Amino acid sequence: MKTDRILRPRRSFIFSPGLKPDMFPKALACGTDIVCVELEDGIAPKDKDAARRNAMALFAEPQADDGVERIVRINCLREAFGLADVQAVLATDTPPPALMLPKVRTPDEIAWLDTLLTERGHDTRLHVIIETNAGLEAVHEIARSSPRIDALFFGGVDMAAELRCRNAWEPLLYARSRVVHAAAGAGLDVIDVPYLDLQDPDGMRREAELARDLGFSGKGSIHPKQIPALNEVFTPSEEVIAHARRVVRTFEEADTGLVVIDGKLIEKPVLRDMHRILAIAERIRG
Repeated sequence: MKTDRILRPRRSFIFSPGLKPDMFPKALACGTDIVCVELEDGIAPKDKDAARRNAMALFAEPQADDGVERIVRINCLREAFGLADVQAVLATDTPPPALMLPKVRTPDEIAWLDTLLTERGHDTRLHVIIETNAGLEAVHEIARSSPRIDALFFGGVDMAAELRCRNAWEPLLYARSRVVHAAAGAGLDVIDVPYLDLQDPDGMRREAELARDLGFSGKGSIHPKQIPALNEVFTPSEEVIAHARRVVRTFEEADTGLVVIDGKLIEKPVLRDMHRILAIAERIRG
């Protein structure tokens, strides 16, 4: 199994319903960085089997190298539907490139799935949603539970219900910050919950900017019309890119653990973030 995490833009994502495979190509073409085929909350129990079959059939076909990350959100691993989803992934020779795991509570869930995928020989990556109180408590251990994990996602709607707080920025600030902290410590991307009010684009942009400044890599969407603004907010500015180039070049020339740029002391751990900015900028432009 490949364990090296690939630096890539994860500025935006959108769901595509597993029941409607005809919508998958449209989602891939809408400008988002991630398309997630939905098998969980957006699918009624009576339709789970059909959605699962559709999702597996989508990935039986060769996928274009178009820069869009493809994920399938399966059901909770603690539920029968989730176990059936895992069995379908293990049964196919053409698994989805990545799985999104909802309602994760403990690192054991991730370790268990990692073992099954490894035994089967699948290179499938993992994206973990933190949306339960138990998951928030164990988020640091969850973030380090498998080298397959590429990103943590913050599930604000379920988290607000779990914490018995209002689903708004301020009441969820601690929870968001804890997820960002865990992701940064494990070298993972971290994606914020979609903004649910389609009639308030200014509010969405403000929340996206707050999320970016808090340390999030991107934010989800519920409609393609939200994606251009999200991509803009989470794309490094020319000034940021130029600064990252300068920091990297200065460290290469100095061959030391710290440098001074414009009177500011910069230590070597900052380099990882600078390389990430440059890698994302290169991929977006390419």
